[in-house]
Amino acid sequence: MSIDKFGKVVVLYGGNSAEKEISLRSGKAVYNALLNVGIDAVLIDPEAEGLAAIQASNCDRVWNALHGRGGEDGVIQAHLQLLGLPYTGSGVMASAIAMDKLRTKLIWQAMSYPVAKHRMLNTGVLTIEQAEDVLADMNDCVMVKPIREGSSVGMAKADNAKALVEAVENAKQYDREVMLEQWIDGEEYTVSILNGKALPSIRVKTPNTFYDFQAKYQSQSTEYVCPSGLNDEDEAELAELSQAAFYALGCEGWGRVDLMRERSTGNWLLLEVNTVPGMTETSLVPKAAKQSGMSFDELVVAVLETSFVERH
Repeated sequence: MSIDKFGKVVVLYGGNSAEKEISLRSGKAVYNALLNVGIDAVLIDPEAEGLAAIQASNCDRVWNALHGRGGEDGVIQAHLQLLGLPYTGSGVMASAIAMDKLRTKLIWQAMSYPVAKHRMLNTGVLTIEQAEDVLADMNDCVMVKPIREGSSVGMAKADNAKALVEAVENAKQYDREVMLEQWIDGEEYTVSILNGKALPSIRVKTPNTFYDFQAKYQSQSTEYVCPSGLNDEDEAELAELSQAAFYALGCEGWGRVDLMRERSTGNWLLLEVNTVPGMTETSLVPKAAKQSGMSFDELVVAVLETSFVERH
């Protein structure tokens, strides 16, 4: 492998989102992998050093490891495009859409892709009476989600009116818009996309109520089953649906599609797309890459290859 073509690489990490600590871990892991293969790399935290540090570094391209707002929502992508700097992953519009859980679902619905029943809540106080009506309309149990947060930040399950009101108030600390999604009884799967290919699926098992922040980054009891146990036909179907959902949003290069399989029907339901997935020791993309025979260092370089995508 020739590494000369990459030139000097800035790894962006940290930032000021609710996922900052995870981004710091991802960025350090990516940075170390680049050094391991001999690529000239430097770490920059835009919050600590300012955006001017990117241009001052005289880098040739950017490995974006910023999670959440400011790094995964099109903002840093737009800045890098204005600077004329190639960067990893999806472009401005796709990043912004994928970060927005509601707009993502609206596009998937328009294309007849499977999603759970959902509804939007604008700012304002949700009364107990309104909460009871919502629950009656959505099979008496919902997931409450701030629409522009990742890593399950601000999410909660609610199966009664009081719990729903409290969950919505908590979610509004993270976003002025909150989405309610009908509770899905089933198992969660995730499919990583890398340079036009779906990697082996992972089935997530957690003793928690759902795959929340604690289960993702702190728990020792969360299990990641890869191979996921699907038969060849189901694995192919899941890969095809995940790729279609990914590209429907205009996403490019690499990312991760999260889905659930409804227990009663066996049907797949799309949850969301992560355009800058975690690259920590417990992250899912490295696990899927390992199952396909790719080391962590090879994965990091393969993601860096996505910076050669021509932006329009």
